[in-house]
Amino acid sequence: MTIKVCVCGGGNGAHTLSGLAASRDGVEVRVLTLFADEAERWTKALGGDELTVIVNEKDGTKTEVKSRPKVITKDPVVAISGADVVVLTVPAFAHEGYFQAMAPHVQDSALIVGLPSQAGFEFQCRDILGDKAAAVSMMSFETLPWACRIKEFGKKVEVLGTKSVLAASLIKGTAETVDPLSTLQMLHGAEPVFRLAKHFLEMLIMSYSFVHPAILYGRWGTWDGKPVAEAPLFYQGIDQATADMLTACSDECKEVANAIMAACPGNDLSDVKDIYQWYLEYYHEDIQDDKDLYHAITTNKSYKGLVHPVKAEDGGVVPDFGNRYLTEDIPMGMIVFKGVAIAAGVPIPKNDKLIMWAQEKIGKEYLVDGALTGKDVATTRCPQRYGFNTLNAILTGKKE
Repeated sequence: MTIKVCVCGGGNGAHTLSGLAASRDGVEVRVLTLFADEAERWTKALGGDELTVIVNEKDGTKTEVKSRPKVITKDPVVAISGADVVVLTVPAFAHEGYFQAMAPHVQDSALIVGLPSQAGFEFQCRDILGDKAAAVSMMSFETLPWACRIKEFGKKVEVLGTKSVLAASLIKGTAETVDPLSTLQMLHGAEPVFRLAKHFLEMLIMSYSFVHPAILYGRWGTWDGKPVAEAPLFYQGIDQATADMLTACSDECKEVANAIMAACPGNDLSDVKDIYQWYLEYYHEDIQDDKDLYHAITTNKSYKGLVHPVKAEDGGVVPDFGNRYLTEDIPMGMIVFKGVAIAAGVPIPKNDKLIMWAQEKIGKEYLVDGALTGKDVATTRCPQRYGFNTLNAILTGKKE
């Protein structure tokens, strides 16, 4: 049996997955990119050659993987029809266009994968796919499996590092034909080792979409508007008050998870953990001082040198609030969690405070007096946008 895989996107992740998956025996890879003339440019760049993936192995060696996708196209009929697996490797704001493109053509037995998904992936997929949504399976990954960079568009991409373990959630459809976990593991290779989360809401809640907004607020919440000399350190520059805000937002996440389990027995969100424990598990090799959350973040070697997004002004720099830390993490993260919290009947005042500050900085209106009634809610992925207004609707995908 040939497994037909459609990789959606034309960026770093799409190049990497296309090359790795196409090198596997019994796998046919089609690339679908809807962005402008990207498919034509990729096809022309590749020509008659093979796509090269350079993998930096953990032992310091390099491995080259060469393969060739069967087709690179902007035509969803060609790319999606008959595909067993459809993987979205594009930013969350672009998911809607791909869901709309695939909806008429995706087969009922398909596995649809967000790599990564970001919060609200399942709600958007269910809404746009309509009646097909119950048949397809949906898989959501927390992050990309690798740090990767295109070296030569269409021809060569380098994997700078690969995660050891990566979590994914799964909602099984009624018409499954491939085993989701083993199939995705085969397409990627031995690493990362994929593990399944117990519940898709666990992945949504533990995306911790408040982290970037909280760090930005901690540094710029009382800013006087004057340029500063240089971009301050992002993670390693936080203060204790910011660490406390992160803990408070994390506590609200656990409260929502506990409320859902109490109201809807049989839904296991017991793996939702506080952010300090998450840091200890996720970055245990990089943290030099783990006595509390503040030190776990500020001594994390993987964050070394990372600075706040800024732009030049009057001989110094000022914060650039128009970056993805707010423009994606609010509508595709914090607002989605807020929608779930509302359905669960749990107040989240610390998260609300960040949302109110952030939405003003990006010129949006989502939250009004604690309710999701702002004029820009329709541009988010909160469940209420799609008619999933109750916990039961959120959990089952059946609008009430």
